[in-house]
Amino acid sequence: MEITSRQRDRQRERRKQVLFCSAFSKFRFSLLLLNLEEYYFEQHTANHIQNKGGQYERKIRGSLKICSKSVIFEPDVISQPIIKIPLRDCIKIGKHGENGSNRHFAKYVYFIKEHNIVAPYKIERVSKAFHLFLAICVVILSNKILFQSVSEKLHMECKAEMVTPLVTNPGHVCITDTNLYFQPLNGYPKPVVQITLQDVRRIYKRRHGLMPLGLEVFCTEDDLCSDIYLKFYEPQDRDDLYFYIATYLEHHVAERTAESYTLQWQRGHLSNYQYLLHLNNLADRSCNDLSQYPVFPWIINDYCSTELDLSNPGTFRDLSRPVGALNKERLERLLTRYQEMPEPKFMYGSHYSSPGYVLFYLVRIAPEYMLCLQNGRFDNADRMFNSIAETWKNCLDGATDFKEVVNSLKLDLGKRQGGQMVDDVELPPWARSPEDFLQKSKDALESNYVSEHLHEWIDLIFGYKQKGSDAVEAHNVFHPLTYEGGVDLNSIEDPDEKVAMLTQILEFGQTPKQLFVTPHPRRITPKLKTVTQACSPDDPTADSPVSPGEESFEDLTEESKSLAWNNITKLQLQEQYKIHKEAVTGIAVSCNGSSVFTTSQDSTLKMFSKESKMLQRSISFSNMALSSCLLLPGDATVISSSWDNNVYFYSIAFARRQDTLMGHDDAVSKICWHDNRLYSASWDSTVKVWSGVPAEMTCTRRQQFDMLAELEHDVSVMSPVSDAVSGTVTSTRAICTHRKPVVDIVLISSAPQRN
Repeated sequence: MEITSRQRDRQRERRKQVLFCSAFSKFRFSLLLLNLEEYYFEQHTANHIQNKGGQYERKIRGSLKICSKSVIFEPDVISQPIIKIPLRDCIKIGKHGENGSNRHFAKYVYFIKEHNIVAPYKIERVSKAFHLFLAICVVILSNKILFQSVSEKLHMECKAEMVTPLVTNPGHVCITDTNLYFQPLNGYPKPVVQITLQDVRRIYKRRHGLMPLGLEVFCTEDDLCSDIYLKFYEPQDRDDLYFYIATYLEHHVAERTAESYTLQWQRGHLSNYQYLLHLNNLADRSCNDLSQYPVFPWIINDYCSTELDLSNPGTFRDLSRPVGALNKERLERLLTRYQEMPEPKFMYGSHYSSPGYVLFYLVRIAPEYMLCLQNGRFDNADRMFNSIAETWKNCLDGATDFKEVVNSLKLDLGKRQGGQMVDDVELPPWARSPEDFLQKSKDALESNYVSEHLHEWIDLIFGYKQKGSDAVEAHNVFHPLTYEGGVDLNSIEDPDEKVAMLTQILEFGQTPKQLFVTPHPRRITPKLKTVTQACSPDDPTADSPVSPGEESFEDLTEESKSLAWNNITKLQLQEQYKIHKEAVTGIAVSCNGSSVFTTSQDSTLKMFSKESKMLQRSISFSNMALSSCLLLPGDATVISSSWDNNVYFYSIAFARRQDTLMGHDDAVSKICWHDNRLYSASWDSTVKVWSGVPAEMTCTRRQQFDMLAELEHDVSVMSPVSDAVSGTVTSTRAICTHRKPVVDIVLISSAPQRN
């Protein structure tokens, strides 16, 4: 059954919600109940005895969690609250009688999630004794048998912590030739996390607390949901583990770079949303680290009108300025303070992204995270996320607010000063529903205005205006602790001072890693003409200069149109298979017709069996689109061209990339093979002819390519075809020959085109 785009969007939203809600969807206890730098060690089955020795003595069965800074009792009955006793508040802990029960005398006790309702913690000052009778001890041992089978070869092992929002869980990491394992020391949430290396799609080094200690692994293409985020104690351990995984993935996964994503975005292959997600990922932003949560720009400036006009530039915020510089009066006050400030100077006392700001928006979907961050309390009702318009106004006018939607759980978030309860977020007049608000916000992000100006915002957040004199000139200077290298935690010897500094870094917010040191290029906004629009010599725009986006294709003649439509009626569909996520750009069939090879703009080459009707292989050479493919004589090698300027050779017998031809200065649009010659056409306006012998190309050694000829054009070459002539939209024709074959260009455009 084919899944619709709306169903996919719903599934994606559910995955995002699971990221925050998994901690309280199944079990009441979670690591969010712990304090910062607190660790959960082990659990014991225990009984909580109320009114011991009295007339109404009651025994409540549950589990006792032993933590580094507290003990937590979780009753089996959900109507009873979880009891948390901080060790710092304990006056005495000792045995009571001979039955082995423990007696806790504490100044304060926290009661959490009574009747399984998420609400602020109840804190009581107590003087009574708490009797916890230990029963069965559940000991978590470092049993390496859980790690690997006898057939796996161990490469390395070390200590690390698994990072989730607001939580780090210590454990043991090891990597074999087939799997990556993480075993939490406390066995929570499960004894062993196993990731098969064959499933890994991407792996990124991360900063954690502004230090090079993190590693995040993705087994899907979803930038928002990774499979594991690990924090190591030493950078060398992180680098060693990365090396082992990257070595395994060398022939399986293409390297992602900011430049390659930029090229795809410029040419319209990536949406603004997708591009920003990729940049966030490359800049160490992760949903697992709330101090480095993905950051997106405020787009809309109009939250008062009844209709949202996306064609009006006044609807949008100025993307060339940071939020703190949008209000001129506030900016003048900030500049005055900045000039009078001693070194190191900064303009903004708060950051545009921090755990508090992230949970400000997500409190209705992730209330337990807010309670964890706020020591068991929700924020003041008047400071909550109550209205889209109010929040935007506060970002414009507030002295400390520079941050760059439904109460479905019916949480009691308190009352505002006017007496009204905090419930659903108030939407702007132009939004008829939460779904309508989200859709119009997405439309605004993908609008022409944003596409034309998004590069200016990227310069501020990820680019050259992030640091140095350019940042000062752009009024984009934040506290030094938010930047990488702002403080060396390893040089701080006092443990209390070190924890205080780390807490400030994690809770204040961190500036993304700088990705660009030169101005970011603007997006090419195409104004495409349809294939049926004629380009006549009398066209007044024929001789006018055209921008890179104002391209058109040569029209088909009336005769060719007639032939095409007459013949297409005789075709009958036999079978249909959807094996790619994006448009298919090339197809090649083996001589015996048993295998079909296809390339696509989803950057994959796929091998499909006509006999078994199953996908046999999926190969990724690059993270950019593949534009064409062909089979060499003998059906031993597949060649595919790519938008990353390269031509790739794939050995069918050895199931690996055999060679790479880096032959052009722009995207390779088409390749063909004739008389032991490879012809490649490119958007760099050239066709190149390469020597090659099929028999040599079937071996596993690297091939030495020799360019025999280079045929230049004034415009981008889209497709070289043997025994034909070439043409452009200006009706000029050229015949390019090389020895015997006649090499012609059947389709040439004035600028790069995507299939």
